[in-house]
Amino acid sequence: MARVQNWVPVVEAATRAPSIHNTQPWRFTAAPDRLEVFLDTSRELPTLDPTHRQQVISCGVAVDFALVALRSAGHEAEVEVGGAGDDDHLATVRVTGPHEPSGADQALAGAIVERHTRRAPFLPRAVPDELLEQLQQAAGPYGVWVQQVSETDAELVLAHLLDRAERAEQSDPAYRAELESWLRTDPDAPDGVPVAAVPADDPAARPTNWTVRDFLVGQRTPQPAAPVADDDPPPPVERPAVVLLGTAGDDRPAWVQTGRALGRVLLVLTAAGMAASPLTQALDWPATRTRMQVDLSLVGHPQMLMRIGWSSAQPTRTGRRPVAEVLRTVD
Repeated sequence: MARVQNWVPVVEAATRAPSIHNTQPWRFTAAPDRLEVFLDTSRELPTLDPTHRQQVISCGVAVDFALVALRSAGHEAEVEVGGAGDDDHLATVRVTGPHEPSGADQALAGAIVERHTRRAPFLPRAVPDELLEQLQQAAGPYGVWVQQVSETDAELVLAHLLDRAERAEQSDPAYRAELESWLRTDPDAPDGVPVAAVPADDPAARPTNWTVRDFLVGQRTPQPAAPVADDDPPPPVERPAVVLLGTAGDDRPAWVQTGRALGRVLLVLTAAGMAASPLTQALDWPATRTRMQVDLSLVGHPQMLMRIGWSSAQPTRTGRRPVAEVLRTVD
């Protein structure tokens, strides 16, 4: 039987996965030959994510990061999605034998630590077409499709839905209270979104078609508009590449697979020197998510929308819960 002597480094890598509001909604049980991954419903977002869809996707990313960490450490492994008898059991990562790490394995493992969500504007530099093709190839084995939003009509539809959803969320007191409960002013906080990681400028004033989530809604002091002379050039408009991930099904196994594909896509991007940030407001609400599916004539269910590009700012560290809090070991 293939065995892992020390699961701590693997779980440390898994917990570097991004999660909605950095809730880190996972727990792990390790046996010598396997790692069980569970949804931790004590960290739920009942207003934003009542079905746990987005948190299950987050756990799926953790599954893939664990797999990458195992292979870079010399262990071959396979993933079984789902489990019997426990609705919170999402996946089993089973060690099957030795593995000779390749350069690609090591590059992906190194990208786990380097990956950060970047909410600041990206540099005005195009994303290479061949990299977008790599993202499609990376997601395909998980049964997840990746579609670049490149047509004007599709961009207008999504931009409208994002703006509509953001305004709806900002007007919902329950959403705002939940959001504020996960903001952190302490840079050493083990979870939540650090205020330092949120751009100080109002996202609504950013010259872009893509509305990013406003984590500080209601907390800013309104500023008068800067004077503009008639001969001033227009501000540069940020035009990042935007990609949509989706699946044929829309149940928990599909959400886990979405997370696994998302994790691999994020590591491929990071290894190429690029960054990403989610644009999930239109996916938070069933009405706008369904509208997206209909208006874009999608064959399947949209699961993740994100902007990708070249970062213009250094990342801000986000805290992680100690491994001892999320890992249980059994014989």
